[in-house]
Amino acid sequence: MTDGQRAAQHPTGLRELKKRRTRDALLRVALDLFTTRGYEETTVDEIAEAVDVSQRTFFRYFASKEEAAFTIQDMVESQVLAELRQRPPAESPFEAMHHAVLAAWNHINEAIEAVVPVELHLRTYRMIESTPSLLAAHLRRATELEEQLARVIAEREGLDVETDPRPRVAVAAFCGVIRVTGRLWGQGRETGLDGLLDLTESYLDQLVPALAGDWSVREHPPATKT
Repeated sequence: MTDGQRAAQHPTGLRELKKRRTRDALLRVALDLFTTRGYEETTVDEIAEAVDVSQRTFFRYFASKEEAAFTIQDMVESQVLAELRQRPPAESPFEAMHHAVLAAWNHINEAIEAVVPVELHLRTYRMIESTPSLLAAHLRRATELEEQLARVIAEREGLDVETDPRPRVAVAAFCGVIRVTGRLWGQGRETGLDGLLDLTESYLDQLVPALAGDWSVREHPPATKT
């Protein structure tokens, strides 16, 4: 069967496939230009020209350069939320979030690689951390994600997130660890995903002990009697 015959039989499927390929090509080029030339220095026209499409075509798929820069992160965050909703009810909030993050990365790798090389995604992560305008957007988006996570945790535990502070407190602590490990990884020499995941897991393992009890290594003076 020729391509023309297949197109005649499945016009919608082939049309959607072409759209997805165009979107993926625009995304790959955008991220590559952002990470090699700089986010602010790259224009939409340059991205479109590299894919041999018009500026108008770019805006059919992405509302802005910022949306393109955060596309893969959106995929990861959506997967984390999906994994968290599926965690067993017996898991504590910290356990559920910990396992959800690791499961999300295990499941999302293939989806990311189908769109962009993982190495390009990791370069993009570092580029976001070092670009003031994107870092501001990243922090705003992180706040929005924390609220979503807190509401999922509250639902899991049968709590009212508006009256019980514990879901938001737990999520704030957990996401703080994620931000710290991401920043440390970005400043280090390790460029692979395994390095980021190992660092994240090692810090998450310390989260509950760090929040529970007295973990000071200093000797405390004896209590004075009154």
